[in-house]
Amino acid sequence: MNPDLVIEVDAIRKAYGPTVAADDVSFAVRRGEIFGLIGPNGAGKTTTMECVEGLREPDAGRIAVLGLDPVRDRRALQLRIGVQLQEAQLQKRIKVWEAVAFWRSLYPTAIDGDPLLRQLGLHDKRDAWFMTLSGGQKQRLFIALALVNDPEVVFLDELTTGLDPQARRAIWDLVHDIRERGKTVFLTTHLMEEAERLCDRVAIIDHGRIVDVDPPAKLIERHCPQRTVVVATDHDGAADRFRAIPSATAVRREGGRHEIEGRGDTLVTDVIHTISEHRMPVSEFRTVLPTLEDVFLTLTGRSIRA
Repeated sequence: MNPDLVIEVDAIRKAYGPTVAADDVSFAVRRGEIFGLIGPNGAGKTTTMECVEGLREPDAGRIAVLGLDPVRDRRALQLRIGVQLQEAQLQKRIKVWEAVAFWRSLYPTAIDGDPLLRQLGLHDKRDAWFMTLSGGQKQRLFIALALVNDPEVVFLDELTTGLDPQARRAIWDLVHDIRERGKTVFLTTHLMEEAERLCDRVAIIDHGRIVDVDPPAKLIERHCPQRTVVVATDHDGAADRFRAIPSATAVRREGGRHEIEGRGDTLVTDVIHTISEHRMPVSEFRTVLPTLEDVFLTLTGRSIRA
């Protein structure tokens, strides 16, 4: 096994009857990175992650996590990884500190629970019942439970689904914190902004197959190279001037508002030069850059999935 890789997935397949959830899936996760598996609902994200965690056995293919087989070496692997499950729940009247103490008791070595709760902003809630916690607090508790054995690899499955923007961003900060502590993070999400903000690299999965793998910026550059400059000006002939820009591929005009679409790094500079050269009065100027969501829609389509 390559020492720089903590997860290697080679051509795995997993089917449930006639439904193929993972079909010839291959990727690798490097040590110390945040790696995201993204895709539409039902694309195979959770099944793939559960196979990597050892919770499900693939029908074919090979998986190595920290050099271990997740099925054959399940017990040894469980001591070295931390898992936050998508559908996790606890007893309603278990207290926060009790949950952490119970999880610590499951491992031969574990870190002190109090500093962990303090770091995750839960120390003031250590005596609170699970059922009284907010959605964000519950997610932070599940992250605490995933970290209590000081794992080398942390698995996070749809960790911010259903949370408000403030709670979501707080958990994003926590994920960066986990990586800064030297851990490797493997997460699944269907939130493109989350993947773009958090991940060093992402793998896009659709219909059980990996479509592409790369850093978000490279995926955007490869699949959505177009960018748009929006200019509001009442200058006569502005649209014709913008259409004459070599890097512009389309110009749309609505009143005095112009949308100049093009490719390449020179488009913005070319538009600014045209505005300056023809002394155009401008009341609005902004650029619209493609995002990972645009890549996602380009590669997986725009139809709603069940």
